[in-house]
Amino acid sequence: MILTGPQIAHEHALGRLVLDPFDEEQVQPNSYNLALGPTLIHYTGTVLDTRQENAFETMVIPDEGLVLSPDRIYLGASVEVLGSDHYVPIIRSRSGAARLGMFVHVTADLIDIGSKGQTTFQLHAVQPVRVHAGDRLAQVTFWRTRGKVVLYTGKYQGSQGPQPSRIHRDALRERA
Repeated sequence: MILTGPQIAHEHALGRLVLDPFDEEQVQPNSYNLALGPTLIHYTGTVLDTRQENAFETMVIPDEGLVLSPDRIYLGASVEVLGSDHYVPIIRSRSGAARLGMFVHVTADLIDIGSKGQTTFQLHAVQPVRVHAGDRLAQVTFWRTRGKVVLYTGKYQGSQGPQPSRIHRDALRERA
């Protein structure tokens, strides 16, 4: 079951979910809008590898914005720290960004219950799109759980800023 916007505001006031900073104007009928932070990262290699750490560069988004090229993935982060020990956050593109042909959270939209931090946006544009720091590109919804809750303690807990893939750590654990 999804929380309505007014319920998101109420649960935030009770401390049952984190949205920091919280702005009442960002509350939507059943979601909360999220803004793009000031930096992006992109991988520098031509072939990415799931079993190795991949090299990347960090870019500050200039005042005039940054044009995203369709041939690569960019990683940004929400301005807001978000999470909950009571609800499962799901991140999606806002329809306005999607209508520009921009994927904001390519396929990994589920944020595990108990995770807290800035969420990484996986930005991909189908044609060149200029983005600016502070653009409200994404939205988060909060879903009720059913069953025993096991809180997330994984490799992205407490993220600040965009985070590159750490999937290579899974392969290292499997080989150990």
